[in-house]
Parts: sequence; C-alpha cells; structure tokens
Amino acid sequence: MVEITRDAAAEFLVEGGVTGEVATPRENNLSHIHRFLAQERNFDFGVPLTQDWDYDSVFDVMVARCGIRSERDYTEGVDTISTELCLDGLDRLRAAVSEVAGRGGRILFATGHPSGLLPVHEATAAWAEQLGADIVCLNQFIPLQSEGGDVRQIGAVWHWHIHGGLPHTHLAEPMHALLDALEEADQPMPDLVVADHGWAGAAASRGLRTVGYADCNDPALFVAEAQGQVEVCVPLDDNIPPYNYAGLIRWLTR
Repeated sequence: MVEITRDAAAEFLVEGGVTGEVATPRENNLSHIHRFLAQERNFDFGVPLTQDWDYDSVFDVMVARCGIRSERDYTEGVDTISTELCLDGLDRLRAAVSEVAGRGGRILFATGHPSGLLPVHEATAAWAEQLGADIVCLNQFIPLQSEGGDVRQIGAVWHWHIHGGLPHTHLAEPMHALLDALEEADQPMPDLVVADHGWAGAAASRGLRTVGYADCNDPALFVAEAQGQVEVCVPLDDNIPPYNYAGLIRWLTR
C-alpha cells in the first residue's frame, strides 16, 4: 500500500466526518461544558479537577484543543473539529505508542465507544504488537459490581459487557475494576494506556501514562490534557460509520 500523505489523510478525515463540520450540534457541545463543570457522573470521565475552571475557561480549552467554533454568541447549529489538531494529536499519539512498543513496554487498549472507535483501537493494537508491544491481557471476566455486567477483553481491546452487549459508556468504573484486577493478579501496570471516555480519565487519575480520543461534546479529557493528566487527547467525532476511520488508521499506523 502506498504511504498516505498528510494532505490525503486530512481529506479522508473531512470527507468521512471525522473532523471539519461534524454531526454533533453546537448546543450539545455547550450544554456538556455545563454538565462537566457540574461534575455529573456521566460527564466527568473520572477526571479530578486540579485547577479552577469556569465556563469561559473550558470553552477556551475546547476552541484551542478541539477546534470548536470560537464565536461565543454562536449557540446553535453545526460545530467543528479541527482537522489539523486531529492530525497533530494523532502524530503525538503515534509517537507515544511507537516509543513504548519499541522497548517492549506494556500497552492497554480500551474503549467506551465500541460501535465507533473499536476499529481504531484494534488496528493500533495490532500495529503496536508488530513493533514489539506487550499488550495487556487478563484471561477472565471481571465483575463490575457497581453497574452490573463485567469487564472483558475482545481481541486486544477491553470493554464493558452487560446483557450480551458492549454498551457505549462514559463511566470510569470499568477501568478502575480492570486496574484493580491487574493488581490482584500481580500483573505490572501498563506503561501506556490508549483509551477514550472514562477508561482514559480513570487511567490518568491513577497516574498512568494515558493517550486517547475525545469528541467535541466531551470536554473532560481535553481539560485533563490541559491539567497535564492526559498526555494526548486527539479530537475527533467518535460516532461515525466505523469504515470512515480508515484514513485515520492508515495515517496513525503508517
């Protein structure tokens, strides 16, 4: 396969709805800033606040790190995610994975959005393993007492399973349950966590090196990046047809 260029990757991202004008409406993005600041359980992603934040400062973070529209009086309609910020974030995430994998380090992959981001995590894990990474595995179902169901690994990627399915979740509890189970099994902690949603927030809150992805209506991980807890937060639309991430995967694993 011919190596993809940055310009071609950018075109794939915009055409696929990963970046540019995205499906998540402006009013949803702005309301989620308020809900994050209220520290609602489904919006905090397990990220502890180590700085004082208000609406304006979180809004500024989302403009600078995600690329939402900068006009404060624009409150309804189509919003944006920066293609350049996405590509820059992918390059930083790629460098982190490559560095850890190249020295045989342990990498943990997890997603709270399997219907969208699972192919991205699967492809990145396969690439990392080829580079020499030790993918974190634990051959058991881990009960999730607080929510029901269990935490389980399918392929290289960890999920929350309940009622025979893999739900979309923002919760931090699945990652905490997994990390507790690794400790109980006397397994070393991962050298790097590649994740999204509460999986990433929880890992970062426990001091683990963490990189991952977030949508424009999920400010928690961008704030965590600004606080120095998450090393890389790549902005993207996290709920598009999975095939549309093909260009992103090619750029990331090139």
